[in-house]
This record gives sequence, structure tokens and C-alpha cells, in this order.
Amino acid sequence: MPRPKTRTDEQVLDAALELVHVGGVERLTFAAVAERCGLSAATLVQRFGTKATLTHRALWHAWDRLDASTAELAAAVPRTPDGAVELLIGLSRQYGDDVATYRSGLLVLHEDLGDASLRARGRAWEQALTAALEGCFASTRGAPAGIGHVLASHWQGALTWWAFDASSSLGDYLTGSLGALIAMLVPSPRRDDGADATV
Repeated sequence: MPRPKTRTDEQVLDAALELVHVGGVERLTFAAVAERCGLSAATLVQRFGTKATLTHRALWHAWDRLDASTAELAAAVPRTPDGAVELLIGLSRQYGDDVATYRSGLLVLHEDLGDASLRARGRAWEQALTAALEGCFASTRGAPAGIGHVLASHWQGALTWWAFDASSSLGDYLTGSLGALIAMLVPSPRRDDGADATV
């Protein structure tokens, strides 16, 4: 009879991702994953076959987690400009206020960019995220078409600018940066129809 699994595939893949975050795929070995998850290296080889398969499944699992988090946040935030900011800050909570954690996330992105199927996951996530952000402006008068993509792109850049300094919390930095961008993109109601003309 086969031995029962004492760890689910998801638990093993979580352990594998932790190793990738620590030092890239070079740190990802069956022995290292076995030490983290409590299964033997031989059991992991039987389950996943090769390191390449384990690596790909771990990175695919990371996209599954991000997709789920994005969908959950998109369903929970209000469909307002503030909701759009809340969504992006929520997606950033994985980094806390730790630049090292953000930097380790770039190690995963480095691997994604080398695999066509993982790049496709990135494109699909972009579409889902930008659609969710667009939905937050559906009732906002004067919001330009494509604001979701602009916000998502700005958010990605803002994460990098914050990491260079990190003198404030990431949440505070993003709130200010995204809020300033929205103020530039969406006209203030006071300025509609020339109501706020200069005197």
C-alpha cells in the first residue's frame, strides 16, 4: 500500500517558495525542501520527479495564490477610487515594511520571466487586476479610460521607489503616491463646467 501523504502538495510548494524567496532557485533542492516540510527527499522525488518540475509547480503555485488574493480583495473593497487604493495596498501587505522581503519577491519574478507559461500567468493577472481597478472607477465622473492600467503600472513603480528609501511605511507611501496620481487623473468636482475658474 502507498504511504499516506503527511503534507499536501500545496504545503510542499509553500515550503519550496520560501526557499526561492531566500536565495532563488539555487536554494531549491529536494533535500532543502524536505528539511522545511518534514517529508523525506526520496518522497519528494517520487511526488515531483525532477527539480525542474518542482520549481515550475512552486512558481505556478505562487501565481495561484496571487490570483486568489487579488480576487478576494477585489470582491471586498468598495467600488470607489479609495477602494482601488485599498486593493493595491492589500496586495502589497505581503511585503510588510521590509525591503528585504520585497527584494526576495523579485527573485521569484526573475524566474517567472524566463518561462513562457509563467509570463502568460502574469499577463492574465494584469488583465484581472486592471479590470478590478477599472471597476472601482465605474461610477466616478471624469475617470479616464484605462485608469486601471495606469494605476497598476504606477503601483509597481511606486514599490521600487519606496524600496530605495523606505523611510515611511509602505502603506503610507502608497496611499500618498496613488492618491496624488488619482487626483491628477480624475478632475475634481469643483472644477467641472468651469465652476472653479480662477479669479
